[in-house]
Amino acid sequence: MLCPVGRRAAASRRLLAFTRRLSSSSEPQSVRNIGISAHIDSGKTTLTERILYYTGRIGAIHEVRGKDGVGAKMDFMELEREKGITIQSAATHCAWGDHDINVIDTPGHVDFTIEAAALRPSEPCGRRQLPPAVERALRVLDGAILVLCGVAGVQSQSITVDRQMRHAPPPRLASPRLRRERYSVPRLAFINKLDREGSDPDAVIGQLRDKLRLNAVAMQIPIGVSGDHEGVVDLLERRALRFSGPGGEEVEEGEVPAGLQAAMEEKRAELLEKLADADEEIAEFYLAEEEPPLGVLRAAIRRQTIANAITPVFMGSAFKNKGVQPLLDGVVSYLPAPTEVTNCALDLDKDEEQVGLTGVSSDPFVGLAFKLEEGKFGQLTYMRIYQGKVGRGDTIQSMAADRRKVRIPRLVRMHANEMEDVESVGAGDIVAMFGVDCASGTTFTDGKTKLSMTSMFVPDPVSSLALVPSRTPSSEPRLTPPPNHAAQEDPTFRVHTDDESGQTIISGMGELHLEIYVERLKREYGVECSTGNPKVAFRETASTRSKFAYTHKKQSGGSGQFGRVEGYLEPISSDALGQGAYEFDNQLVGNMIPPEFVTAIDKAPLSAAGFREAMLKGTLTGSPVMGMRVVLQDGLAHAVDSNELAFRAAAQGAFKQAMATAKPVLLEPLMSTEVAVPAEFQGTAVALVSQRKGTVNSMEGAEFVTIDADVPLESMFGFSSDLRGVTQGKGEYTMEYKAHVPAPRDKTELMVKKWKEQQAGKSEE
Repeated sequence: MLCPVGRRAAASRRLLAFTRRLSSSSEPQSVRNIGISAHIDSGKTTLTERILYYTGRIGAIHEVRGKDGVGAKMDFMELEREKGITIQSAATHCAWGDHDINVIDTPGHVDFTIEAAALRPSEPCGRRQLPPAVERALRVLDGAILVLCGVAGVQSQSITVDRQMRHAPPPRLASPRLRRERYSVPRLAFINKLDREGSDPDAVIGQLRDKLRLNAVAMQIPIGVSGDHEGVVDLLERRALRFSGPGGEEVEEGEVPAGLQAAMEEKRAELLEKLADADEEIAEFYLAEEEPPLGVLRAAIRRQTIANAITPVFMGSAFKNKGVQPLLDGVVSYLPAPTEVTNCALDLDKDEEQVGLTGVSSDPFVGLAFKLEEGKFGQLTYMRIYQGKVGRGDTIQSMAADRRKVRIPRLVRMHANEMEDVESVGAGDIVAMFGVDCASGTTFTDGKTKLSMTSMFVPDPVSSLALVPSRTPSSEPRLTPPPNHAAQEDPTFRVHTDDESGQTIISGMGELHLEIYVERLKREYGVECSTGNPKVAFRETASTRSKFAYTHKKQSGGSGQFGRVEGYLEPISSDALGQGAYEFDNQLVGNMIPPEFVTAIDKAPLSAAGFREAMLKGTLTGSPVMGMRVVLQDGLAHAVDSNELAFRAAAQGAFKQAMATAKPVLLEPLMSTEVAVPAEFQGTAVALVSQRKGTVNSMEGAEFVTIDADVPLESMFGFSSDLRGVTQGKGEYTMEYKAHVPAPRDKTELMVKKWKEQQAGKSEE
């Protein structure tokens, strides 16, 4: 049932109605869990602000970079308001008509993409200790709104967030099994900024079909574009909707302007045709040349949206307060309830057999802790309830290895950074808990149900900085805990101490990612620190097969050490150096090396085994080694002097011996980079990419050109400032890790020389 968008409702009445609903748990059928995703600066936070206003959650509208200094509700961090971007996903809860909507506003910048979704499914968590699940927003949502700029259309990050909604990996990461599977989040598209000069919704719909391969169907056409944008025409009901009032809260229904009648009928016929291609019931009406009843038409759109067969497209201008209420109607009408989405878990009592979750509140409780926040009052744990109920004071059990039982002292619904206490919640709800210490991705149950949700892949960081505390007595001891807290919140943010330099090294997904965390250390934790030059994650590999036959022998009185290993190492892929990580192939025949010592050669309980430990430092520049296969063919053990330590040392010596003749190659990270600029700056942008040793793969677009290029990461530092400078602030870019590739000879020689000088300096000391 659609909410009557034509009725006037005062903000105070809307807020009062919502407050009455807050303390009660809704039935899953009336709940919608949605995420709002888009390319950076497409207006998703502005759209969320209007959604909160029209649903009565806030009493006034504030802009992302408003003159009043308040800022949008969902960008509550001071840094977000200063920079005008979303840094971390924020959740809220609102009501539209008889439906409750959980909304998560996700970042658009690729550096914070982990806040929106991970890239691909990984090994399921259960009895094994695995990296925490980091699906973040889209992992726990049932539907989404893809926001697109009416001028720029489908941009680089639009493609990334669409891929996240599909839960599909990039081709370079996908295994054959994953390429066959498709895990899609049903979505609506909202073409925003139709008030801007040059907006063209028809072109954007064409890009949705061509670039994203979505079966996009327009639900509306605009009443004017650019400066003439007044509202939209509803194609289903053939009515015009105009928006008035100080905040656009008054929706006026009227006749469709005569000049748009033909366009309306043409687009409506196109809608019916595309829907008939996907839905058998509508196909029967279409072939019989009959008009389907409105109720049948809406049911078919809902059916096929949930099935990901079509993507309904809505239009408007969030900044000008136009088109948001019909979009909310679309959310409750076409996006799925928790009971209409398939969610699976693993039965830990049945060898991790996959089972479906019902999404019903009366079934045993299963919830997933999908996001952590460290605040001044302790850890705040966000949890999605997949089935069952949970209340304040209840005891729940973690399905992690410790199987620890915890009591929930406080249960809250989040409204950006505000908390609203609730007594209990049911299936489909998204809430937060205080006082529950766990890792991101932990599954909780009632203790009787032994189910665990699946984990997700965490991309490795590609950029690092040395974190140096200010020379004050109070700053040094406080340096370590805050970065570790940040790493717990964001698994793509890593912290470690370099064994040689003693420096604290932070690693992340890009310059902006690290810059934001350093600024947060200063503001939120009072840690004054500076950073060193960016450190790029170079790697090494062997370019050819190399044999080893190494004997470790040590005698110093009493029991000695003896271990001999023979075999060879080679690149995993001869066609693409550096692909893969590490493989160990045990081809031993007989019992020349006892099985318990083979573990020390390959992997020990603490991963401090011979070959694995040796690969942490290559022979060229001391960088980690990747893309290697080690084949163990023979060896020898001594009845008295052989032990795990001896074979661990033998493996390390064998690695160094083989690498000396394996023609090692230095690898540098290559970034898949998309630069979007107005057409008049195309030549300048291409030249800028070329100056940074990038390779342009393709260019497309007319008024707004997208340049697809591969650029070494080391050349990309400072690129954003240069790009803004040469495009008058109109250019933007995104990049993500693509692969490690061989570095040019001159760069390799320079880095090898520096490494040798550093080692020589240390030996003199």
